[in-house]
Amino acid sequence: MSGIYIHIPFCKQACHYCDFHFSTSMGKKEAMVNALCQELKLRKATFKDVVVETIYFGGGTPSVLETSEIQKIIQTVYDDYTVTETPEITLEANPDDLTSDKIKQLAKSPINRLSIGVQSFFGEDLKLMNRAHNAKEAEACIALATKHFDNISIDLIYGMPNMTNQRWKENIDKALSFNVPHISSYALTVEPNTALASFVKKGLVKPVDDEIVQEHFNILNETLSNAGYSCYEISNFGKPGYFSKNNTAYWQQKKYIGIGPSAHSFDGNTRGWNINNNPKYLKAIEKGELPMEVEVLSTKDKYNEYVMTGLRTIWGVSLSRIASDFGNTYKDYIMEHAEKYIEQQLLYRDGDLILASKKGKFLADGIAADLFMINL
Repeated sequence: MSGIYIHIPFCKQACHYCDFHFSTSMGKKEAMVNALCQELKLRKATFKDVVVETIYFGGGTPSVLETSEIQKIIQTVYDDYTVTETPEITLEANPDDLTSDKIKQLAKSPINRLSIGVQSFFGEDLKLMNRAHNAKEAEACIALATKHFDNISIDLIYGMPNMTNQRWKENIDKALSFNVPHISSYALTVEPNTALASFVKKGLVKPVDDEIVQEHFNILNETLSNAGYSCYEISNFGKPGYFSKNNTAYWQQKKYIGIGPSAHSFDGNTRGWNINNNPKYLKAIEKGELPMEVEVLSTKDKYNEYVMTGLRTIWGVSLSRIASDFGNTYKDYIMEHAEKYIEQQLLYRDGDLILASKKGKFLADGIAADLFMINL
């Protein structure tokens, strides 16, 4: 499996918690679409022997594009790459963009999966986050979308200031009432250089206690599990047959290329990232240059990434793969350092696999970091 990620670096307004690359100025939108198509052409040699199975529009807010602009980009992929017969093509979308007409247009396009950035069904939360939509728009757009799309994901954020367990449960229940097959859910993180970080520093917003965040995570897992969803990755829950192919490829370390400002690429041996500056990106692409830095991954880097991604998923970390891909020194190292977490019932062994237990899921990133090979 391989995929193409396309970063659309525009938003109507800045969410207070977001540290992704975007611009609220739409003046260069047409030029950016043309540049994305041009970068796809410049990068096609990277995937000349690869079949594309997923195309993912992320951002930013991809739904600010006209449907014709989205189709233009997709057509460029089909013109220059080998695409599987039934690719998963996802568009991240905000509720305020998903009017009835827009949804109908998208349903007639090659887009076959929507990822809707609801974040919360409560106005108080949306106002704190500075989201462009309101709660009524969130509910209305999902109700409309389910009439035209089978494969829909909803994003929710937990760990919000002043969010009680009851309100979080109501958020989840509201999402479940639409019978969508996939839910992605993340803890609110105070990222440096965001408006939220400034609010916390000034005492305008109280940071959420880690214990409350963990309670919300446990409520999320239990509620969605009882509703028939599998937590195939810490932040992603899907019904059978609806695991995101794009997300799965990422967590299983499959090859992908990232198109657009700030987009990342990975081929198993190198990781690359585009410049996160729209004018400089446009200028470079216009010259036929790729504004990308590339890092060659060492064996240690690859091992650490595999442990980090593996422990977050239901597929875990394979000891035999570690031995074959990285050597017995790495296998012995992880077995030795994982033992204390197995004793604490945060990890467990299932044959060849080391996996995070139900108790250990919330702590998986920290556990993985402790299993990293630092010196060799």
